[in-house]
Order: sequence, then structure tokens, then C-alpha cells
Amino acid sequence: MPRAGQQEMAAQIERVLGGNGMLVAESGTGTGKTFAYLVPAVLSGKKVLISTGTRNLQDQLFNRDLPVVREVLNVPFAAALLKGRSNYLCLHRLENLAGSESTRRHMDELARVTYWARATRAGDIAEMSEIPEDSDLWPLVTSTADNCLGGSCSRYSECFVNRARREALAADVLVVNHHLFFADLALREEGFGQLLPGVEALIFDEAHQLPEVAANFFGQSINSYQLIGLARDAITEELKEKSGVAALRPAAQALEKAVADFRLAFGTQPRRDAWGEASDERALHDALSELRARLADLGRALELAAPCGEGLAHGARRAGELLERLFLIADEPPPDYVPWFETTARGFSLRLTPLEVSAPLRAHLAADRAWVFVSATLSVNGDFAHFQSRLGLEHAETARWESPFDYARQALLYLPPDMPQPSAPHYTEHVIEAALPVLAASGGRAFLLFTSHRALRRALELLADQLPYPILVQGSLPRAQLLERFRALGNAVLLGTGSFWEGVDVRGEALSCVIIDKLPFATPDDPVLRARATALEEAGRNPFMEYQLPEAVIALKQGVGRLIRDERDRGVLVLCDPRLRNKSYGRVFLQSLPPIPRTTLLADVQAFFSPE
Repeated sequence: MPRAGQQEMAAQIERVLGGNGMLVAESGTGTGKTFAYLVPAVLSGKKVLISTGTRNLQDQLFNRDLPVVREVLNVPFAAALLKGRSNYLCLHRLENLAGSESTRRHMDELARVTYWARATRAGDIAEMSEIPEDSDLWPLVTSTADNCLGGSCSRYSECFVNRARREALAADVLVVNHHLFFADLALREEGFGQLLPGVEALIFDEAHQLPEVAANFFGQSINSYQLIGLARDAITEELKEKSGVAALRPAAQALEKAVADFRLAFGTQPRRDAWGEASDERALHDALSELRARLADLGRALELAAPCGEGLAHGARRAGELLERLFLIADEPPPDYVPWFETTARGFSLRLTPLEVSAPLRAHLAADRAWVFVSATLSVNGDFAHFQSRLGLEHAETARWESPFDYARQALLYLPPDMPQPSAPHYTEHVIEAALPVLAASGGRAFLLFTSHRALRRALELLADQLPYPILVQGSLPRAQLLERFRALGNAVLLGTGSFWEGVDVRGEALSCVIIDKLPFATPDDPVLRARATALEEAGRNPFMEYQLPEAVIALKQGVGRLIRDERDRGVLVLCDPRLRNKSYGRVFLQSLPPIPRTTLLADVQAFFSPE
């Protein structure tokens, strides 16, 4: 079916690609933005890089959408898919794993991977669907920027990452993801080389994710997994290359213990805070000193062993780089960066995040290329200023195309009356009380989206004995399997947090209701948010109106976008947060949403779901 918005968007992108312009474009759900940029990209005759938000979207573009464009246009072009190195089997690490201490725990999975390694052409671990994505085996048989031996590797000529890069160099259309794109920019800045080939045009889908992804890659980090990985790789390489340095194995084991002790010094509960809030704690200070000393010891042992093999020499370089990074984050953070930490049940991360990414990114926005940024959620009440300022795109063209869906007929927005403020101690109980009659009317078939895992867990306790419908919970299965089960059941209620607010597409009657507990403001004690808010205040600006509110509006628009996915869908959106009606900023949220009829009457919801 012809869509005016899609045709207009394609025409504008065609013009921008032809003139090396810069466009920030928002297209509502159902516009057909994927083909609106793929068709002009292919017809442009330029070498085009397309970056998506996730690996799943990458696979969809490459395996489903681009073949359709090739068939319809009947235009020959070479396309390539390039992922980060951790998505490809590393033959060197697979070879090293055979006979190691780690093998016993993974005998069955390792046998499957070894058999597959002989047959695969791409080495993309997504091909091995019978082994879970989160299997402990994958980090042992894939490489990272830290542990890759590069040109010194004995399997370099057979390397799957190198093969994928060679195909990328020859492609007319190259599909990557945002993490890989920014990893490449970060490496170029450090002078280590260039992962991605030079291109003439760049198109970013799901562009609303770019500011946070860029902040991660323009910063620095060190974590427990990198340090433990160094220690274990040192032992593995010593077994293979046999340096005879007696101190090496004890030094590696001592580093593992120091990593565990440093994690324990943070306390048993997960924490996330500014580094300055914890660095003066005596136990943490002592554990950090011990960690530094043990990392330095291992580095010295690896330097002594380095002449005996490239694996050991590379380990010495890794130890030195990690030690430098540890000093930078913990002792000498540069101005305009936020040092902070996060702990999980078993690990920790120390991070250094820039307050702003617009300056480093602006340096890469070359005028001799075309740049296109598209998403369903880039504007706040029709204004793109927040997104543009975060990425340094103030001079870009902007354009919006509304969703073609008939929201007046297809949807209803229910704002439950008499809800307490979200800070109330039993707020989640009130959310469930408001949700139960809606779920009865909808016959299940719903997403309940929460802004915190704590609220999700409490909601699950409250719903356990009250719903006659199947309950599915984020984390109980991989997301793809959970969604497949949700669709198959047809009347399930799925409870989710952040990862289900976007990138989830359930069409048809199986999803007929989306219930959102709170407006998705970032946690006020988040260390990066606090630092950015302080910087804005010191500049005489309003951090709530200029940063926190726009971020929350864009996040809410993503959650709302789960409900209506095609022209046949019908459904009710429930926003429980009373601030939409009793705070002045509530209208900014409401005016940024699609034109859905609103009600505060439960009877209207019941009538919406009643057979006509």
C-alpha cells in the first residue's frame, strides 16, 4: 500500500544523500522508515554505512529487508554485515581452550562449537542457536579488543573477524550497529587503526540511542571480567608457550584473589555511585592498593615471559594498559568526565564517562559525507533541540512524519483516577489495583512495563494468585523466546522493564494492552545524571527542563510505541502516573504522544474491548 509519509521521507533522504547534507528525521510507527532509507541508499550509488541499535536489527536488515530491496529494484549491489569481534569465533582461543581447566564445565557445548568451526564460513556465533547467547563458553572462544593478538596470531589468515572486514571493504552497503561504529571512532582517536572502511554516506536507525552509546565509547572503563580474563589468559598462554617464569602463575592467581577482594570491599549489595562517594572508604582504599600491586606484579612476570611467545607478550601489554586505565579512573580523572562505579552480585566496573559527547562527535561530522539520523522517537513535542544538542547536530535539517495509523479508532489512552504520587510507599500496589480490571477487560494480552526491577518483582508477587492468564517475566527466558511464547499463548501478561520498552514488535491481538507504571525519569541518584545536572546548573541552565524531562519523554514514547504496530492493531494504553494530569510538565508528555483519545473512566476501557 502506498504511504505518502514514506514516499516523502525517501525523497528527502535521496536529496540529502545526493548533496552530502545532514538530516535528523522522526517517522512515526508504521511510516515504513526502513525502506524509506534503504531504497535511496541503494540507488545513490554511494558506499553507504547503515548503523542500527541492536544486533537483532542488524540481522533483520541484512537477512530480510535488503534482499527485498534487491529483488524489487533489480539493481545489483554488494551488501555486508559487520559485527563486533565478540560475535565471531576466535580460532586461536578455541585451540587454546582444548585441554584447559575450563574445558570440563563445557564439554558438550565445546564439542558442538568445535564441529561447527570446521564447517562455518562466517564464524558468526548467532549461527549456533542451540547454545544460549549467555553461555559461559562464548567469552572463552571469542576475542575482545584487549585479548586479540592481531597480526601476530598464528590463525590470523583464517580469522573470521578479518574475513568479515574484507567483505565490508568490498561492500556497497555495510550494516553495522551503534556499538561497533563508536568503538571504531574511539580507536581512531587513540591512533590504533580503523575498524570500519571509509564510506560516503552514513544512516543511523534507532538514532535516539546514540547519545548514551557514544558516551560509553568516548569514555574509559575497567571491570572485573577484564582483569580475571587477563589472569586466566596468562595461565593458558604459559601452559602453551612454557616460558618457565616461576612467578607467573602465582601472580595470576594473586590477581584473581585481589579482584574478588576488591569487589567484596564495596559491600555485598549491588551499588552504583560516583567514585568520589566511595573512594575514601578505608576497606576500599586498601583493596584498591592491593589490586594495583597484584596487577603490576603480573605485568612484570609477563614482561619476563614475553620473549617466549606472542601470547605472553600481548598479555604484558594488556596488563600495562589496564594498570594505566585504573590509575586514570581512580586517581586522575580528567575534567568534564565523571568517574563512577557499578557492582553486581559477582563483579564490578569502574567507568569514566564524558559529560558531553557533542564535541568529540562533532569533530567526525565531515562535510564531504551525508549523515542521516532516523528514529520514531527523536522530538519532544515536535522539537528536536534536545537530541541535536546532545550530538552536536544543531545545523542539521529536521523533518517529522506522523504515524499513518488511525489512533482515534485503533487506540484508547486510560489515565486511572485517584492514583497516589509515585513516591508513595505502596505505589505498586495501587498500579496493580488499577491494572486488574483493565486486564480482565482485555483478556490478558498485555505488557506491564515498569521503571525498576524492584517494582516488577513486587508486581509479580501481587499478581501471582490474581490472574487467570499466563504470566511471563523478563529474565525467565531469553527475550526472543519470551516474545515467541507470548505470541503463541495469545492471552499472556508479560512483565518487563527497560529492555521491553523498545525494539519489541508484537503485532495482532496477542498484545492489546500496554500498562506503564511511572513516567520513565532517570534515577535521580545516578552519578552521571547528577554530574550533568550540576554542570547545567553551574552554567545557569535548568537541568530538569533541558535534560531530565526530554530524556523521559523520549523513553515514554518508546514504551507507548509497543502498542499499535500495524493498521489492524487495536489496544488500550494505560499510564498510571498521576503527574501527567497534576504537574505542569505532564502536558509535555501528553502532547508528545500520538493523538490517542483519552479517558479516566474504566467503563470506557471495558466498552473498547466489548464486542461490537
